[in-house]
Amino acid sequence: MKMSRSKRIEEIAVTLTEQLSIAETAGEIDAANKMHEIFSEMTYYRNNPQDLRFIDVKGDKLGRKSVMALMRGKKSDSRKTVVMIGHIDTVGTSDYGSLKEYAHRPYELTEKFREIELPEEVRKDLESGEYLFGRGLFDMKTGDAILMAVMEEISEDIENFSGNLIFCGVCDEEANSGGMLSCVPELVKLQEEEGFEYTALLDTDYMTSEYEGDENKYVYIGTVGKLMPSFFIVGKETHVGESFKGLDPNQISAAIVNRVNLNVEYCDVAEGEVSLPPITLKNKDLKPEYSCQIAKTAYLYFNYATHTSTPDEVMLKMKKAALDSFQSVVDSLNSQYEAYCTMASRDHKKLPWEARVFSYEELYNLVKQELGEELDEKLSSYIDTLIEKEEFDTRDKTMKIVEFVHSLWSDRNPAVIVYFTPPYYPHVYVEGKTEKEKKLLEAVADAVENTETDYKLVYKKFFPYISDLSYGSAPKDPVIIAGIKNNMPGFGRTYDIPLEDMQKLDLPVLDIGSFGKDAHKFTERIEKRYSFEVAPELVERTIKNLLK
Repeated sequence: MKMSRSKRIEEIAVTLTEQLSIAETAGEIDAANKMHEIFSEMTYYRNNPQDLRFIDVKGDKLGRKSVMALMRGKKSDSRKTVVMIGHIDTVGTSDYGSLKEYAHRPYELTEKFREIELPEEVRKDLESGEYLFGRGLFDMKTGDAILMAVMEEISEDIENFSGNLIFCGVCDEEANSGGMLSCVPELVKLQEEEGFEYTALLDTDYMTSEYEGDENKYVYIGTVGKLMPSFFIVGKETHVGESFKGLDPNQISAAIVNRVNLNVEYCDVAEGEVSLPPITLKNKDLKPEYSCQIAKTAYLYFNYATHTSTPDEVMLKMKKAALDSFQSVVDSLNSQYEAYCTMASRDHKKLPWEARVFSYEELYNLVKQELGEELDEKLSSYIDTLIEKEEFDTRDKTMKIVEFVHSLWSDRNPAVIVYFTPPYYPHVYVEGKTEKEKKLLEAVADAVENTETDYKLVYKKFFPYISDLSYGSAPKDPVIIAGIKNNMPGFGRTYDIPLEDMQKLDLPVLDIGSFGKDAHKFTERIEKRYSFEVAPELVERTIKNLLK
């Protein structure tokens, strides 16, 4: 007897989850092999093995790879093609404590949870029998299983299917998106060689409640973007016994955090949907040792979500924030110093500090004026040495480049340098302005309206979580591209994304995910009925609508 689709999705999801694939480990390779194995058993790929292959992550020291599965409909010679993605990696399992060995074994873990103390909501979901637990089951191996099971069904009746499907099971999504960034050029190459007409980029990453008591189940059209505005702060060192003779970069850093962190002034609003405000991801000084000298330099960076703001616009906002913050520190120090002099019966003289803020591009140009071509030679050589230093990650290397360029400048006075730290995820705003966007909006609206269910289905703009959907498109305005390239030190060397290929894809994007709770927590779980029954129907209807 043929297994129902919902049971098959559960089977594939559990099989994929049982293959532990923590980001930046060799487990990702095993997961890719397991996914490839499941595809290989499908009727279509037994008959067309050439349409299933691995895509290596370029220059990856672990040798990680993604899976690309092409499926060509036989009913007609349609060039219309839906591109689909899902990631195969997960976050780690240390949060499971004594249950760590069960973290990737959903059935056993779910039973083990009956033996331990759990938060009230988690206990309620467990006892309902409607949820299944496991690391990666929710984020996002059930989503992978949905796409694979839908493709498997289509495979069984490929003679009556019009259009084409391409699925990329990508590695490294939870870290640096190396899988997706390796697949993008291959998708462009395939499009050019086959003459495919790509219609949209569909992801099945997870979906959850947006607020307490939220009963909606969401389909998202478009995706949030991400920038990481960063601040390299140069103060003035001094002995702590002469504290007013120095300028503490940590004080400027604190003022910037106070000005920017969770400030809704920096939220984007589009069609009533609001991006989250920036939040600090890193904040530290760069003093390497303990001594009674204050730090000379510090740096920090923020996660900055975008719906409409472009890199050049964010740069202007962050330069102003830095200048305002710097000036507030100068004003405060002068006020405190005057009060101190009065208390100590000393003569008061205004402190010499001046608030100065530069973008990295401005700093580079100022140093270039002094050194000419010598700057580029020194910078290239320095980046060569940085690339070899495994103790520094991509973000550290970017900061080190700013520090190096500043060290070559003859001006030693305090300043703040504003730049962008990798990674860069462009937002994708599907407004309905192009024919592709209109068709996607219509396809999703039809799928939502014609899927019979007792769940409340809602479609919204902007998938709210950072994902590989961002790489299905890229801005084409040269000003926007220059805004990111010229202010992200090391772009093209220590960090790179295939912007030109992303521009060629130029795809509207959407996410139709499984429903669950607590992604990246040890109580990560999926709600089975929606995830195994309703989400797959939405996915199938949307795909077929896009291929009409």
